[in-house]
Amino acid sequence: MFKAFLIKYAEIGLKGNNRYIFENALKDRIKEALDSLGEYYVSKEQGRIFIECPESYDYDETVSALTKVFGICSICPVAVIESSEWDILSKEVGDYVEMMYTDRNITFKVEAKRADKNYQYTSPEICIEMGSYLLNRFPEMKVDVHNPSVRFTVEIRTKCYVYSINIPGLGGMPVGSGGKAMLLLSGGIDSPVAGYMISKRGVSLAATYFHAPPYTSDRAKQKVVDLAAKISKYTGKIKLFVINFTDIQLYIYDQCPHEELTIIMRRYMMKIAEKLAEQENCLGLITGESIGQVASQTMYSLAATNEVCTMPVYRPLIAYDKKDIVEIAEKIDTFETSILPFEDCCTIFVAKHPVTRPSIKIIKKSEKKLDEKIDEMIETAINTVEVISIG
Repeated sequence: MFKAFLIKYAEIGLKGNNRYIFENALKDRIKEALDSLGEYYVSKEQGRIFIECPESYDYDETVSALTKVFGICSICPVAVIESSEWDILSKEVGDYVEMMYTDRNITFKVEAKRADKNYQYTSPEICIEMGSYLLNRFPEMKVDVHNPSVRFTVEIRTKCYVYSINIPGLGGMPVGSGGKAMLLLSGGIDSPVAGYMISKRGVSLAATYFHAPPYTSDRAKQKVVDLAAKISKYTGKIKLFVINFTDIQLYIYDQCPHEELTIIMRRYMMKIAEKLAEQENCLGLITGESIGQVASQTMYSLAATNEVCTMPVYRPLIAYDKKDIVEIAEKIDTFETSILPFEDCCTIFVAKHPVTRPSIKIIKKSEKKLDEKIDEMIETAINTVEVISIG
């Protein structure tokens, strides 16, 4: 039915002289999203991005792909009208109405955007004249400028477009326009949601997963790979680094007080993730932590974790309730995978009575017991990392 889509954006339009950078990034992300579906032509023109579809394409697949692209505010399937000559334009708009609305007992409003300022009618005049034409052609329709059931939008550009469907997009900023960050990805509910939310602000992702065989199984690792694949539909390609963390965890378990295990293990995870982030030219770390959710996420614990990092640590879920996080996980289709019963290394080695108000001074004193081997073990873990390309 439709051979083209008009793509609207919102926040990008506020970027002033740098707007073209974000428009180009959005255009590239749209091309990537549609690349596997056929030969689409993507162009931009005065605050809009246009997609010309191949002769044969799947409408539902196309819309589904576009609804996963950050930066898109609305997806509008459009009828393309080659001529702006008024008699032709008005007839084509009428034909569009006739095709789209077999039941025309509707209220409507005409809205117009005139990129060509030399056009014979102003935008208000287009609305009046087109509304009058539609009323004459379809007398069963009625005008309601305040609360219409249908809005017909006519845009006069290089070509003319008419549409009445606005499919909501995700909003946000196009991935890649905001730098790159390293996501600490576990098999839980929170970290995939955190990666999704940061990417919505234009940040591309790499990810690190800490694996502890034989205490965690290959199914636990596959679960994380599957989660990365699910969020990559929104974030684009992800390079996943799988760190073998078993020896480091056992060493910490043997040398350090058990009530401090979670904090000390978490500190070394952050150190390793930061080293990988530096290799990947990342500008920060991302975690799925939320204040007070577990013992390692109290304000005291987060301060102790942060102390080992020189990079910024971004925590988009920091003030979210679990219910809020679960709702997003369900929306992005990660929840059912996250709750599969395959434990990650964080849950396997958790202490019975973890400290909730760790003292950084005491934690550092405990970590002194690791001095003999820990640096070498970290180097070995990084040198033997498994890299999986996803998306």
